[in-house]
Amino acid sequence: MTLRGLGRQFGVSMTPAREAVRRLVAEGALTLSSSGRISTPELTPERIEELAAIRALLEPEMAARALPRAHFALIERLAAINALNAEAVVKQDAVAYVRTNLEFHRTLYLRAQAPAMLAICETVWLQLGPTMRALYSKLRRKEPPQHHRMILAALKAGDEPGLRLAVRTDVTQGLRHLAG
Repeated sequence: MTLRGLGRQFGVSMTPAREAVRRLVAEGALTLSSSGRISTPELTPERIEELAAIRALLEPEMAARALPRAHFALIERLAAINALNAEAVVKQDAVAYVRTNLEFHRTLYLRAQAPAMLAICETVWLQLGPTMRALYSKLRRKEPPQHHRMILAALKAGDEPGLRLAVRTDVTQGLRHLAG
């Protein structure tokens, strides 16, 4: 992609396109060459492993912080998002799958009331987005991930160790397929 092409695609001038790309480059989600070409950064197995380790450390902590605030309405909302995730699997819709998967996690982590941790998670998610889509296509899932059901069960039971384990397993299991 180029800045000009991006601006044309979204019907904006070069200035907002350049600003959006600049921010995404700063977050590590895109790279911008000296010639103005925009691309997603190549993720080496080592980089994928590093990002998975960040998720494995941070996300179980955020889930544990959310647990005391995990009321019935939140659990119902997570179950509804998980149902949409399951629909995406049935339809083999990689974009919807990745979107609903991240929505599931973000909805839970918002309850942690830890904005700095959430910002770090969102930066990691931005960097992994294209990789997650590639992973979904590679795995050709027929069923939604079981770990979301385990997360929901742990939330309902108030089981912090079980919640931490379910989240850690969920956020790392798919990335292992790419790094390995």
